[in-house]
Amino acid sequence: MSNTMALSPAIVAAVRPPYSHDGLSSSAATSTTTTPMALKSCVVAPLSLFTSKSRIKRSSSRTASRITIRCDVATKSAESVSPSSSPSSEEDKIEAEAKAKIGSRVRVTAPLKVYHVNRVPEVDLEGMEGKLKDYVSVWKGKRISANLPYKVEFFKEIEGRGPVKFVAHLKDDEFEFIDQ
Repeated sequence: MSNTMALSPAIVAAVRPPYSHDGLSSSAATSTTTTPMALKSCVVAPLSLFTSKSRIKRSSSRTASRITIRCDVATKSAESVSPSSSPSSEEDKIEAEAKAKIGSRVRVTAPLKVYHVNRVPEVDLEGMEGKLKDYVSVWKGKRISANLPYKVEFFKEIEGRGPVKFVAHLKDDEFEFIDQ
């Protein structure tokens, strides 16, 4: 059985000074490149470094050898990743219009059936009214290819359960806005 444990990079940084015995030359550690890199480390050290010897029970009289395994992984920082091509102004305009309509009442005009409502085999959405909750074609600042970008919240009266709230994703041609 091994008496080693893995340490987080934060603990390693607090215990040992940076760039000591990590296999990196001083030129590699201080060189300036066009793409900045961040180093992440993982260290496996003997348990005896963190536990007093009186608390460690040994099954034999042999002393455990000190084993230290280091692995450094270079990862790209956010600044080094080139930004994706900027979206066209037409897409920005469509997104701004969609975001402005969040909270509006909508009515489903297309014949749609959903099967994800709890304890209900299927729900026909045609003619149902709901509330536009979100426009999901942008995620974490990046444009994604959502084929059903509008998130709509519905309430359905279920016999024996009362009103049940559920959400469905729709395309812009599957519903119409209700004037209120």
